Amino acid sequence: MIAEGSRLFAGRPLSKSVVALTLLSTALASSFAHADDDDVHFRPGHLLLSRAVFVNDADTITPGVTQLPPNCVSPNCVTAIADGTYPTVFNNDGVDGSFGLTARILLDELRLDGRQLQSLEVPNSTQRGISQSKDQMVTSFSSKSELALNLSLDHRNVTFMGYLAPIGAIDVSNSNTPDVIDPTNPVPNAYYRLVAEVDENGHFHFTKMNAYSGNNGRAAIFNDRHGAGVFYTSGNAGNGGNPQPAGVITGAGMQIATEADAPLARQPDPGGPFPLGSFNITELGQKADKVGKDTNFRGLTVFGNVIYTTKGSGGNGVNTVYFVDTTGNAANGNPKACPNGVGVPDPSASLPTMQIFFDGSKLATQGVTPYNMCVLSGFPTALKSATAFPFGIWFADANTLYVADEGNGTATFDPASNTYSAAKAQTTAGLQKWVFDSAAGAGKQVYTLQAGLDLGVPYTVPGYPSGNNVATGKPWSPATDGLRNIAGRVNRDGTVTIWAITSTVSGSGDQGADPNKLVVITDTLSATALPPGGSFVTLRSAKSGEALRGVSFTPGTGLGRDEEAHERGACGRGHRDDDCSDSD
Repeated sequence: MIAEGSRLFAGRPLSKSVVALTLLSTALASSFAHADDDDVHFRPGHLLLSRAVFVNDADTITPGVTQLPPNCVSPNCVTAIADGTYPTVFNNDGVDGSFGLTARILLDELRLDGRQLQSLEVPNSTQRGISQSKDQMVTSFSSKSELALNLSLDHRNVTFMGYLAPIGAIDVSNSNTPDVIDPTNPVPNAYYRLVAEVDENGHFHFTKMNAYSGNNGRAAIFNDRHGAGVFYTSGNAGNGGNPQPAGVITGAGMQIATEADAPLARQPDPGGPFPLGSFNITELGQKADKVGKDTNFRGLTVFGNVIYTTKGSGGNGVNTVYFVDTTGNAANGNPKACPNGVGVPDPSASLPTMQIFFDGSKLATQGVTPYNMCVLSGFPTALKSATAFPFGIWFADANTLYVADEGNGTATFDPASNTYSAAKAQTTAGLQKWVFDSAAGAGKQVYTLQAGLDLGVPYTVPGYPSGNNVATGKPWSPATDGLRNIAGRVNRDGTVTIWAITSTVSGSGDQGADPNKLVVITDTLSATALPPGGSFVTLRSAKSGEALRGVSFTPGTGLGRDEEAHERGACGRGHRDDDCSDSD
């Protein structure tokens, strides 16, 4: 037992009712629903899965004719090399580095063993009655970091991020936002970023943001404790050169947004961006790099009144786990929790309800200052790591953190072994387990769960192309490269069950467009050495034209209305109590 104040993942711990959820699948009939249906009801204690669904339209793009990006200005224009047919449309990424197409978003309610109960489509322009003035949201189909799902802090809603744009719009994920126009961005169009909330009855509410101009918002968590009414969001900004507009610098990384109280058409311009957290590698004694790119964040969670996030991609900064320090002394820019850039949260930490106030005169040279974020002690601090690619994170308790590692994305293919050899050789991709080392006062990685993922081994997707992609010379067939977003719960028998979305490597024009998987594994919470026998099991495989993105529990989970897992087992009939590892 570790004394209060000595936790790695400090702040005040969550109650057992939140950490150790007891859940049971129920026997609902599978169905499909639209957002305006009155009979949608998510059952607390189930899973919610987000997926992007491509809308196939060959005429969207004409190879040899269509100029990319839309409305481009010379010298930023290129000519499309493929039409709008999936998946060859993403070969256009070879000429347009910002290429992407917006797609439908579906939310699937699943039993804990992956069996689908119902689907709810997020309002979009392809649906009857959804005009330009109606509430709607889309995702960029090939943007792998989008559509993370997170329960609100009161567990009544699930939140995620997207765009206010029509289906089939091109290069939206690298577009400007209306209030932050970067003249050096090759994508001149502008679209609001959106935060979406969905409740137990399938009702949606959207809030506009001007953050993440030139890039995308990845995750959002709603804090409505004590009437706070704010979102914490993670993402990246910027798609142009230097000097960057002030709004690109302030609009990156961790942001805060106030929940809107009206439909999108009646919401005023939200203003902003409103930065919530800032980090710079100079805190670690490193030489400064491109301003604003040290905060290219994606994974997001709140534990013990502390906000945590991850960075695992990009050519700048440190790929690792971070937290927002609300206890430091902002006056001298030297956070109490990490005077040298690395530390653990103070037990007295409280959640922020407003943006950090920064020195505008230093934006161009130092970014948002003072810096109020820290690398979590024990986690990597190396620049431009070739082995650390953290994504989703989940706390099993105050001393145990599971980190999804996406893998390196290297699509080196070995015909002799019929594997993506670089992916297969990885030792840290998958699900990492970190525990608090009380002697060192820091986190320690004790093992990585990989069994059953079959890293680097190609798999077949019905209806998906076979053979090699002529644009890349590599196989179309994807292989698992690691994991992205995760959700977990503590079981009564001392184990934990973790659901995860896989990442991929392939010969596709954009690996983010690959059909991927939802997998599950059970681990022994107290184990500090890799237990024998544990293996990931595939619960759901994306179809051709789909990409799985986020996983969470359904709205209302953990509020005392979940059915008791011990009555039938959390994975449904025919499975061991609270253990999904033997699921089909």
